[in-house]
Amino acid sequence: MESIFELKKDAVMRHIPIILDDTLETIRRTLKERENNGIYVNKILEIGTAIGYSSICFADLLNSYGRIDTIERDPEMIKEAKENIKFINESNSYAGKTINLIEGDASELLPTMSEKYDMIFIDANKSKYPVYLKEGLRLLNPNGIIFADNVLYKGYVMSDYNEHKQRTAVRHLREFIKMATEDTSLNTEILEIGDGLAIISLK
Repeated sequence: MESIFELKKDAVMRHIPIILDDTLETIRRTLKERENNGIYVNKILEIGTAIGYSSICFADLLNSYGRIDTIERDPEMIKEAKENIKFINESNSYAGKTINLIEGDASELLPTMSEKYDMIFIDANKSKYPVYLKEGLRLLNPNGIIFADNVLYKGYVMSDYNEHKQRTAVRHLREFIKMATEDTSLNTEILEIGDGLAIISLK
């Protein structure tokens, strides 16, 4: 990988889903506002690495000596992500920051984890979003924040969509939104940015 810009261009050409600019900018702006209130990000957990593009983008959001743990189960994605992440871990521009790729199924790995994180980003198997939320809240620092991408899923989630092809994913995303919005211990926003972005924090 020559640069983050080349990585983005390559992903777009190959139709590999990556975080959208508007979504990334919203996350960046939200974290900046929190920094103004003395809340910083030192550790990030990402659920769904793909080729590592979002992890590399998030490295810019970390404080010095911060760390990103990112989980991926697809062998081809893992192979590619390792090469891209290697560029960051060896770059002087990111000195002190590390991206740690964890191989495996997040729904199986998360219950075994106990470390706390300042930010959690969810962008993986849509049918597992309720599991990711439950485990993410358990692993979240009290002042932490969760971002979940693609929660409106092409507009299907908030419509009367019930076709077989995407029905399971839509049903679980609806369950995720219900969990996030009806839990009185949470502050939740659902933004119509990209394919839908949920922002969740503890009250």
